[in-house]
Amino acid sequence: METLQVGRAKLTWLNGGVTHLDGGSMFGVVPKALWERKYPNNEKNQIELRTDPILMELDGSYLLIDSGIGWNKLSEKQKRNFGVLEETKLEASLLDLGLTVDDIEIVLMTHLHYDHANGLTKLTDEEKYESVFKKAKIYVSQVEWDEMRHPNIRSVNTYWEENWKPISEQICTFTDEVEILSGLTMVHTGGHSDGHAIIRFQDDKESFLHMADIMPTHAHQNKLWVLAYDDYPVQSVLQKEYWMNQGYKENAWFTFYHDAYFRAIKFNETGEIIDQIKRMRYAYK
Repeated sequence: METLQVGRAKLTWLNGGVTHLDGGSMFGVVPKALWERKYPNNEKNQIELRTDPILMELDGSYLLIDSGIGWNKLSEKQKRNFGVLEETKLEASLLDLGLTVDDIEIVLMTHLHYDHANGLTKLTDEEKYESVFKKAKIYVSQVEWDEMRHPNIRSVNTYWEENWKPISEQICTFTDEVEILSGLTMVHTGGHSDGHAIIRFQDDKESFLHMADIMPTHAHQNKLWVLAYDDYPVQSVLQKEYWMNQGYKENAWFTFYHDAYFRAIKFNETGEIIDQIKRMRYAYK
């Protein structure tokens, strides 16, 4: 498992599963001739997208960023449509670190689409769903939580009842911004979804930005390259431009949940890569 130390925070990428989605959808109006130079696609025009939660150790607490694609939650048709070749092995990843799901005290949910939220709950022997992280507080923006429970005609396909009902007593919501621990904040951005949030950590001169799905991979660095899946693409562009510039000024690490090739990248003030953590592609075989 890849790790990264940023000031007081230690990040470790767990195995949350993998999807393969249409490259055209993942890059919106960007011509394939441009995006395929930066991110490989297969014969079906699909690109590999990890769904790997990030374990954060900070000030004696264990936190998790998003929860993975889940285990035994998808039908065979859904696995085929979403290109799911591997489901979540999060509990095994934690055991390798000497931890269990009960050690997770806080879960930071950037948003609640199925590929980020499926790992929050699991099916029991009684054919009912229960919370995976029973002892954790689960943070999400109020806007996202409201839409999760009352999806519209478009979002109903990605906000699933079995992902929110079992955890409703654990939810902590915020409006614009909330400080979780010293230096660690969640910021509501909108864009990808109305309630989408990013995660920011600052410790003296060291920092990281987790842009979630307004910058899902390293190939989405261009502020205009946004997803066809975005509910509010112009908002994605504006928020990405603002936060990318902030990160450039700070030489912050940009961390990824979906990227199949990089776990984190650090840029200088002109947007050039100055450091990187590559994904060990053999690590989960």
